[in-house]
Amino acid sequence: MPNADDIRWFKERFEARIRPTLAGTPIGVDLIVALACQETGEVWPVLRKKNLSDDTILALCVGDTLDADRGRRAFPQTKADLIAAPRGEEMFAIARKALVDMAAQIPAYAPAAARPNKFCHGFGLFQRDLQFFKVDPQYFLQRKYERFEDTLGQCLGELKRGLNQLGLQHRDALSDMESASVAIAYNTGRFKPEKGLKQGHFNGTKFYGEAIFDFIRLSKTVAIAPQSPALPTPSPGEAIVAPPTPVAAQGRFFKVETRVSTLRLRREPKISAPPTANVIGELPDGHPVRAVTGKAVNGFMEVETSLKGALLRGFASTQFLKADPTREEIPVVQPAPQPPRQGIVAVSMPRKPGTLTRRKDPANAHSLNEDGQPTRRGQDTDTLRAEIAKIVDWLAVDKLSHARYRPRSGATFCNIYAHDFCHLAGAYLPRVWWSPRALIDLQAGKRVEPLIGDTIFEMRANDLFRWLRDFGPEFGWRRTGTATKLQQEANQGAIGLIVALRKVEHRSGHIAVVVPETGDERARRDASGEVTSPLISQAGVRNFRYGHGSARWWTQEQFADSAFWLHA
Repeated sequence: MPNADDIRWFKERFEARIRPTLAGTPIGVDLIVALACQETGEVWPVLRKKNLSDDTILALCVGDTLDADRGRRAFPQTKADLIAAPRGEEMFAIARKALVDMAAQIPAYAPAAARPNKFCHGFGLFQRDLQFFKVDPQYFLQRKYERFEDTLGQCLGELKRGLNQLGLQHRDALSDMESASVAIAYNTGRFKPEKGLKQGHFNGTKFYGEAIFDFIRLSKTVAIAPQSPALPTPSPGEAIVAPPTPVAAQGRFFKVETRVSTLRLRREPKISAPPTANVIGELPDGHPVRAVTGKAVNGFMEVETSLKGALLRGFASTQFLKADPTREEIPVVQPAPQPPRQGIVAVSMPRKPGTLTRRKDPANAHSLNEDGQPTRRGQDTDTLRAEIAKIVDWLAVDKLSHARYRPRSGATFCNIYAHDFCHLAGAYLPRVWWSPRALIDLQAGKRVEPLIGDTIFEMRANDLFRWLRDFGPEFGWRRTGTATKLQQEANQGAIGLIVALRKVEHRSGHIAVVVPETGDERARRDASGEVTSPLISQAGVRNFRYGHGSARWWTQEQFADSAFWLHA
């Protein structure tokens, strides 16, 4: 699989030739790079290390030797099928020689090249399929696919058809998900939103759409001077995560003014039944917002804002919005790259030397410290996803012998499971936290000894909701605005949480971990592709490694507020 160094080489060679061709389209260079990685990424990254010329590398970018016996349905299914077409003998000779020449450099293709009836079906850096030989024979017979501008031109033609099909042709730019959607249409001829990225060719491990999305993200961490990369290169054990989305609305500025409570931001300009069903966020008193159109509908105004890094767009009651003409922007919270090393720092429950905290023991305030605990240290998306899967399976929250998570006497342990998951995955989510008095002393620069019941206390789900709100960004956490974005980043190997604050303080809130989708386990999406129920792993009344709650369970009437949180 191509890595960042391969992508850097590709951009150094071809980006200057790509950019002018994208003028007037929303297509970005990173989508073109991702397609090159996906279509011929098993070829050119190897060839570039053999001191071959760029022209030779381009000429050898061929592939796909699968015939009818391996499931091919498009023309030509066999050698006989090809040579029966006009000038088919000539085309077979070209396709056969292309395979032999490429296999001399790429050993994985040697077995196919050893079979005299085998030939290539994909031609050029972006793999135009030989099925188009019938309608455009000269492209193949004249070997136009060996010239960069010609193979790129064919690629762009297909991408533009995908843009038109998806109604994206008039956009100024595409999101990563939209780019991947266009690529799926490029691969299959269509895109079904309800299936997300699990569309296109399946290579036994991942779908075409998933691979393209991964390559888009990786490409965004690479730039050639004097440009800066769109995304930073993550540290080992962290995912490539999109930055918080800034507010795009251009209307007047307002601020929330209730003097009573938070202000509910709703999906529609009406109060739902129950009242929490269409709530997408609770805006603090004094929080800034910006109007989208400035027109009131049913006493509501559509606004945008950023809340702890989450872009929220919805309808707020005009009764509690006050014009704020002095404001010039809405700040966007960025998570700290490193946790604080002084002042209010992370804390854990002290333990006696030599003691173990194990899954099979009843829950307590200590963090796990068993031998062989899995971690998240990967440096690529596939490894991060595999490591998260190992963490989920090792914690085995549904295993009856793991008393740490088993409900008992009316108590449930979603908070402990979420802590354990984050602890193993390398993100700080406290099992214990400082008392108010200790926080004051720490802020003043005093040394505070962690003592349970005095300077530290155990954290429950409601406490974790408030901790993430008040301290999360300093420890690498940020909110995101939708379940779709939350699942999307979790699929990249990031840590996702859904946390809901209970209205009645002594009743349990809930916190669940959002985990990467697998071949068998998937989030639930509606017809438009929006995630209605992320794939979660949780302890609680029901303990499960992979599953779902009810649709938008976090908006249920018993909860006062809820939030989606991300950690790279």
